[in-house]
Amino acid sequence: MGNAKKAGISFFLFLASTIAALSGWYFSGTDANAAPRPVTPRGELHADEKATIELFEKSKASVVFISTREKVVDLWTRNVFSVPRGTGSGFIWDEDGHVITNFHVIQGANEARVRLADGRDYKAVLVGVSPSHDIAVLKIAVDFKRPPPVPIGESAKLRTGQKVYAIGNPFGLDWTLTTGIISAMDRSLPGENGTQIDHLIQTDAAINPGNSGGPLLDSAGRLIGINTAIYSPSGASAGIGFAVPVDTVNRVVPELIKHGKYLRPSLGIGFDENINDKLSEFLGKKGVFVLKVNRGSPAEKAGLKPASVSPDGAVTPGDIITAVEGTPVETVAKLMSRLDDFSIGSKVKLTVQRGASKTEVQVTLEAQR
Repeated sequence: MGNAKKAGISFFLFLASTIAALSGWYFSGTDANAAPRPVTPRGELHADEKATIELFEKSKASVVFISTREKVVDLWTRNVFSVPRGTGSGFIWDEDGHVITNFHVIQGANEARVRLADGRDYKAVLVGVSPSHDIAVLKIAVDFKRPPPVPIGESAKLRTGQKVYAIGNPFGLDWTLTTGIISAMDRSLPGENGTQIDHLIQTDAAINPGNSGGPLLDSAGRLIGINTAIYSPSGASAGIGFAVPVDTVNRVVPELIKHGKYLRPSLGIGFDENINDKLSEFLGKKGVFVLKVNRGSPAEKAGLKPASVSPDGAVTPGDIITAVEGTPVETVAKLMSRLDDFSIGSKVKLTVQRGASKTEVQVTLEAQR
């Protein structure tokens, strides 16, 4: 070996040892007796861990993965293509194969597929939607081994601090479990068509895009809500999620299955949100201004008085609805949401401002025409 080559090898070894010394690493060779370390015994799982595992394993089969597609047209070739639109979650409602999810999960889509926890995949048909509640009902035809419906709970008796469990498919990561507590009750968020969704459950259980439509469960594994929205400037979970309460779901879904749409309880009056806001500001009175009373309606039978317009265009306010069953209704959205707490045929007591006096009338709700 030449002197130049020996010098090169010596320099390389010197450089390697210098780098190792500077980085704090020292190579001491190998050990033929190296073996895996012994496992430290775990012991029994805690009772709450066992309960959470059992809840997930029992509930998983009732939760589904929903993928949607939409049709687009190539402007050059005029060919129609079906392209992926998004994914979400849902859950089995009954033995007939009805699947519940959020309206916004399937909104704008032309088709949807439902994948079960065991991997089976089905094309879904749309049964009905209620945009104002952010609820949609799909249906799949399962021939055998039908997944069990989610047990139904009730949301009226929920209390802040209760443990909750969310199962869904955040970011397409299927059948993910997150846990938390009920952070608050009776929250409100804007809905469709000028309405608002009331009685929402607020939770700190991590809810991310893709969780929408999945079930929110209590510690008994019962459905208490549909995960529907998050508050997050970044678009990811920020510890503030919202779920449509099961009491609302249990009222709306049967209507969607029966009629394909939700028939809202109505007084049979005419109102306008923009006009209402202007009248309220101009007159300094809060409530819903009755602009019209439909013929033969519950409102007419109860004697409600509409606003009138003189020949010169001056508007004389009629009755102003200020409360329903003692709960104040200061806006049109609040009135519609409050009436939505009742079923068609229910009798409700309205507090009405009529001129300088207040009066109470009883109205039997009808289906919205």
